[in-house]
Parts: sequence; C-alpha cells; structure tokens
Amino acid sequence: MPELPEVEALAGFLTGRLVGRTVERVLPVAVSVLKTYDPPLAALEGREVTSVRRYGKFLGLATGGGPHLVVHLARAGWLRWQDSLPEAPPRPGKGPLALRVRLAGGGGFDLTEAGTRKRLAAYCVRDVADVPGVARLGPDPLSPDFTPDAFAALLRDERRQLKGVLRDQSVIAGIGNAYSDEILHAARMSPFKLAASLTEDETAALYGALRTVLHEAVERARGHAAAELKAEKKSGLRVHGRTGQPCPVCGDTVREVSFSDSSLQYCPTCQTGGKPLADRRLSRLLK
Repeated sequence: MPELPEVEALAGFLTGRLVGRTVERVLPVAVSVLKTYDPPLAALEGREVTSVRRYGKFLGLATGGGPHLVVHLARAGWLRWQDSLPEAPPRPGKGPLALRVRLAGGGGFDLTEAGTRKRLAAYCVRDVADVPGVARLGPDPLSPDFTPDAFAALLRDERRQLKGVLRDQSVIAGIGNAYSDEILHAARMSPFKLAASLTEDETAALYGALRTVLHEAVERARGHAAAELKAEKKSGLRVHGRTGQPCPVCGDTVREVSFSDSSLQYCPTCQTGGKPLADRRLSRLLK
C-alpha cells in the first residue's frame, strides 16, 4: 500500500506533469472506483490543473475554478503515467484499469488496481474536506505543527497498542502497515506496547524515530518516477516484509505476527527483549 512517502513523491512527480495543463477527459472504467456523483467527473474536463497535493495517504488534484479529483490508492492501487495514451477509450472489463485521465495535447495517467478486492477510490468534490476520509485525518507528521508536545498529547490517553495507534489515520495521517513497523523498529519498541504507558523519554524516542524514518523515506522517494516508487520503498525497509531475514541492526531473525488480513514484522532482540511475540493465527492452527 502506498503510504505517506510514496504519495508525497507521487504528488511531486505529478506536479511537474499536470500543473498548467488542461484535463480533456476523465474516464471511469471500473464501476467500484467512483465514490461520488455530484459534481460529475465531466466537471473536471476543460479545466486547468492548478496544484497536486498530498492529504495523508490521499492524493488531490485541484482545478482552476472547478472541482478536485481526490484519489486513495488503497492496498493494491497504483498510478501509471503515460506520455501517450491510446486514442480509443478503454472498455470496462476484468483488467486492472480503474480510471483514466487524459490531458489536452496528449498524455495522462491511469489508475489501476490488482486483485479482486476493489478498494481504490476516486472522489470528484467541490472541497477536499468533502471526502470523508480526508475530513477524519489527524495531524500530518511532516507538518511544522507536529511537535514533540503535540505528539505526546496524542498518546497521553491512548489505551491501545502502539502499532494500532500509529496506523490510525484519525490520530496521525499517512502512516500505514509498513512504516509503522519501521518506526517501531527504529525506536526499539514492541508493537504491542500500550501507548499510554510510554515514559517521557520513550515518547521522545518514538517521536524522533517517526520523524527520522518518514523524512528519510521521503528523501529516498523524491525525484523517482511513479513506476519506480514501489521498488524503491521495498529496498529501503529494514524489517517490514523481511520475515526470516537477519535484522540489519543486530542480526537476529526478523519475526512476524499474522492477522486476518495483514501482518507485522519486528526484531525480537531490538524490540521485545529477545522474546518472540505470540502469533495468534499460527497458535490457532497448532491447537
């Protein structure tokens, strides 16, 4: 799933290719992709793109005097830029293509989604805040206002585990499964540790890890073409998606805890005092 660093890089990539250009056609291909009907997608056509911005894990395109196109790529969605698009409109079908944006003068981008669980979402709205997911977003962790004191205030009364808190978009915008694993590894904290139990020093360490991991990931992703961002993200991860491999810090084996539709990875030596966490799904299978 694209998270804050990748969506930030996509916004930068598209800014240089979209701003100042006119939208010629917006063509929904998958029935499931469009989540709004007023204003219609046709309201974007003939308008100039004035900016491209990131809102948490949402990507927003603003048009002059008109609506915004807001996209959430979800788990298996992606954006594919093309300097030249086929002249014939795409046909609805079972392929990955979900929506196409064609620019006047040629070129544009496709939104695609792999797999059968269709969660990619596109919204055509008068105001970005009209998108429910955007309206619920917590503070952006790259904002200057996201200070150590602001972060501590968010955690103070949280009785949930750190992994869940970091992934909650209404608490902090933009962090998903991968970067929450990376942040907790950098902070040397268990994903199951309760947020409200952190000491002042632990809160400061987690804040520092969060900012460092995200800033470094944004810098690695900056300037990459859209097609390169998935591979770039994977290459920069230390524990997420690396079950069974040695931890790059201590050499211990990276372990995994599986859930119904996701998993987390961690290093026992770095994060849990050498003790493996219980994998609930595996435990049920062994009973």
